[in-house]
Amino acid sequence: MSLDLTATSIDLTRQLVDIPSVSGDEGPIADLVEAALAGATHLEVIRDGDAIVARTDLGRARRVVIAGHLDTVPINGNVPSHVETDEAGETVLWGRGTTDMKAGVAVQLKLAVELAEPAVDLTWIWYDHEEVAASLNGLGRIARNRPDLLAGDFAILGEPSNGRIEGGCNGTVRVRVTARGVRSHSARAWMGVNAVHGLAPALAKLAAYEPAIVPVDGLDYRESLNAVEIGGGVATNVIPDKAWMLVNYRFAPDKSAAEAIAFLEEFFAGYEVVVDDAADGARPGLDAPLAQEFVRAVGVEAGPKYGWTDVARFAALGVPAVNYGPGDPSLAHKDDERVPVAQITDCEEALRAWLTGAITA
Repeated sequence: MSLDLTATSIDLTRQLVDIPSVSGDEGPIADLVEAALAGATHLEVIRDGDAIVARTDLGRARRVVIAGHLDTVPINGNVPSHVETDEAGETVLWGRGTTDMKAGVAVQLKLAVELAEPAVDLTWIWYDHEEVAASLNGLGRIARNRPDLLAGDFAILGEPSNGRIEGGCNGTVRVRVTARGVRSHSARAWMGVNAVHGLAPALAKLAAYEPAIVPVDGLDYRESLNAVEIGGGVATNVIPDKAWMLVNYRFAPDKSAAEAIAFLEEFFAGYEVVVDDAADGARPGLDAPLAQEFVRAVGVEAGPKYGWTDVARFAALGVPAVNYGPGDPSLAHKDDERVPVAQITDCEEALRAWLTGAITA
């Protein structure tokens, strides 16, 4: 089996979707990507685990990094891919990974082999383990092992954005909020202190809280603060002495993860608050000259990215980055995941035009 990079980006998307690559099993698809790039003499190809890096070295004044992940969430009867025409008469490609994000990867692979003389030097990265724990993330591994491979003046992450540009991303913090009590027999409840009841004030405060809309560098980021899991109890005849909830805070990139944690500690004053996970967001990066040129070339208005994405890894290295790719992000991970084929073509054409003619090196 091999990948045909001379195929249309639509057909190449189908090829990629039909290769299972659930997180942890990216080896076969990484092997195929590496083999398909072997004949592109204008690219230096480097492998790091199941991540593939391909880059030009043309002596251009500026370098753009374009990245996408190879893995998907688990398949649930939605592979192989198929094409349908929807009620509006639009041709749509269905299957796991069509949106998140093999359509974006197909566009990137096709352009990587075809653009031998781009206007800027290019680093293409296709990486593993994006859909699982951050500690396993292939882009994070490259950032630790070979940060030089992520260096550039601007970066584009091919996350689904409906073919629009989404600048930066919100940060995320997850904390465990715990209430303590005293056990007793439920028939003598007055001899104990009910920890489940003790969470009630915190839940009421959460329910009443109105998350902010925060302007950052011209974009409005919507925050969110929610209980996402809750637990407690010992037995049906015991007053519980411990209850807890996990709370997820999606915060605007005007603040750091440390500042977000400090906010949560104050918000839940009187409770035990332990950080379960935290990641900084990324400012839009749209003030960078290359970002402005990209926005003009694509011809769409930039908006914010509400979810966390790997653009934050580029931002941490001082590389301004945006999200840009085909597919509706609200369909990511859903069993009816699908992408309009016109979006695949449009993204390819926009990137091709920008990388070959919209920039003077």
